[in-house]
Amino acid sequence: MRHIRKRLASLLYTVAICFLFAFGWKSVTAQEAQQKPPSVSAGKSAEKTDKSEKASNPAQIELLETKVRFETNGDSHKEVHTLVKINSELGVRQFAQLNFDFNRSFESVEIPMVHITHASGGTADILPSAITDHPNPAVVNAPAYQDVRVKSVRILGLQPGDTLEYRVIRTVSHHPLAPDFWLDHSFDRSGVVQKQDFVLDLPGNVVVHINPETPVDSTEKSGEGDGARNIYHWRRTEDVNSNAAQQQKEAADITLSTLNDYGKLGNKLTNLLYPSGPASTAVRAKADEFFAQGKDQTERLRSIYDFVSQKIATVDLHMGSTGYRTRKPEEIMASGNGTPEDKAALFAALARAITVEPYLYFTFSEGEFSAVALPTRFDHLFVGAYPDGKWVVLDPSLEVAPFGMISAKFRDKVSFCVTKTRENDGRMVVSLLPRLPKELPFAASQRVEITAVLDSAGALSAKVKYRLRGENELILRVTFHQSPKEKWKELAQLLSLTDGFRGQVTGVTASDPYATKEPFTVEYELKQPKFVDWSKKSVRIPALLPQLGLPDPPAKAASGSAMAPIELGTPLEVETRMSLHLPPGVTASAPAGTSVERDYATYASQYSANGWTITASRRIKFLLREVPSTRAADYNAFLRVVQSDESQDFTLERPETSPSKTNSATQNPTASPKTVPRKP
Repeated sequence: MRHIRKRLASLLYTVAICFLFAFGWKSVTAQEAQQKPPSVSAGKSAEKTDKSEKASNPAQIELLETKVRFETNGDSHKEVHTLVKINSELGVRQFAQLNFDFNRSFESVEIPMVHITHASGGTADILPSAITDHPNPAVVNAPAYQDVRVKSVRILGLQPGDTLEYRVIRTVSHHPLAPDFWLDHSFDRSGVVQKQDFVLDLPGNVVVHINPETPVDSTEKSGEGDGARNIYHWRRTEDVNSNAAQQQKEAADITLSTLNDYGKLGNKLTNLLYPSGPASTAVRAKADEFFAQGKDQTERLRSIYDFVSQKIATVDLHMGSTGYRTRKPEEIMASGNGTPEDKAALFAALARAITVEPYLYFTFSEGEFSAVALPTRFDHLFVGAYPDGKWVVLDPSLEVAPFGMISAKFRDKVSFCVTKTRENDGRMVVSLLPRLPKELPFAASQRVEITAVLDSAGALSAKVKYRLRGENELILRVTFHQSPKEKWKELAQLLSLTDGFRGQVTGVTASDPYATKEPFTVEYELKQPKFVDWSKKSVRIPALLPQLGLPDPPAKAASGSAMAPIELGTPLEVETRMSLHLPPGVTASAPAGTSVERDYATYASQYSANGWTITASRRIKFLLREVPSTRAADYNAFLRVVQSDESQDFTLERPETSPSKTNSATQNPTASPKTVPRKP
């Protein structure tokens, strides 16, 4: 069950993919990020389709030309010219529609040319009528955000062997952060793009940070004084036939920002995100409600968080889609929805109204701090405060995260913190790069209870109940919250499979995802018609419990290098219990339980057979986050005890059946004995 953290993350990804196709795609915007062509990620599939095909990618981008020009007032002009060779049907599907995100309040996108050269020699131009401009799917039901849009072009008649050529022009004018501007660009190293040509035209006083691995090929200077400009030109050619594709770098190859320090960026964001002036009548009235509801600052802040998190629906736009511009708090409350930035601004306004100073925390998409102040590096926004002197960080954008709970991938990560004082000078008080909290706001626990009945025909009926607090609670809470109820049965089926339970889920219920003060529970019923074969006198069955799963023992370190510690993750207590009722006349013998204790974890199990009922329980408690590599032998011994115990079976016998052979259950209802690493 401990490994459920990793499996549930995979479950969430699987569910997201299923719903992506079932309910439509979500577009993602990136302010001045590289306008990349559609990703080509199924090279192996294309290779299987035709092993003789030389190209390993469904589509090969033969040429990618990009020209970017920035003006001193922050305006920019970007032109992308792309030439694509379609190699397979998968490539046809990938390029059947091109989508370009933009915000029409400060951006425009034009597609002046889409041209197809057929393998047969004919040509075709895509007509302007094939180009559509529509709201981003995330804002369809949010009128205040209709400026966030997608320009799309459908490409009909494309076939394997064809060459697709298109040109896209993006213009930015009067961005909310103007006259400042920024850019980060990375060259493709995967072999998908054969030739890359990048031109950057800048005012002469702008500093460019260039990766030494991708030095500029030529630089041209023109003009003098305020009119001076520098034009940088890169030309890269990749060997697409090489079997050794380079790993894509996390850091960008080219970065620039006139927001040359985080203090300046912080001031810009503060002015956009924090409400200015005294609280409005609507904000003051709502804050008075929360003030009356709580006895102290923590209770009042919890009421504000619950309101902003649960009553204001999140408009799920990529960070910066609105240029970090927010609406007035009273408008957000009246509409009942808001972007993550809007919800943070509303939280800040209400917190200040009850005299609690709010903080905003931006996390970096690359995981850690970057020397160049780039707004495009931010991927998530948290709010925080110090009610009653205790630091708390909150995520209202998730809507159902418990108070003080943030996702595991963000905990203990470097963030960029800004806040604005109330003094007349409006100076920013900022601890630039704090790490977000490492610990959970409560003890993590997981309980799984299985009550099952085995009938005389060998069919199994079971009720499975999960009760979770902690990381997996948040994953399941968000998953069930974002899924329509008619899909919950599918979710439960996936959940049962991840824990090794075979059979068909026939019903599912879950606790209210908004009830965040209590653990999240999921219950489902499971039926497996042919669980055992009663034609045999003796039948061996495992305990109907999920495998607890511990991290694999450390691999041998390379010569001269130290062995890494064994990661156990966040301290957690896991308890699983099973009660199985047998048909009349069946006798059962139970294996012996075991117990083992270490300073990093404890494990205990109990098994019993009492009349026509057998029971089993396993409990493991992880006490430390890691085991030093020097104690690998001790950990291996602990792991072997747990795995040996989990492999034990109950033995069932029917005296009236004459054959004396021993047979196992026709299907193992528990997870594979192979353990899965507990921490991703």
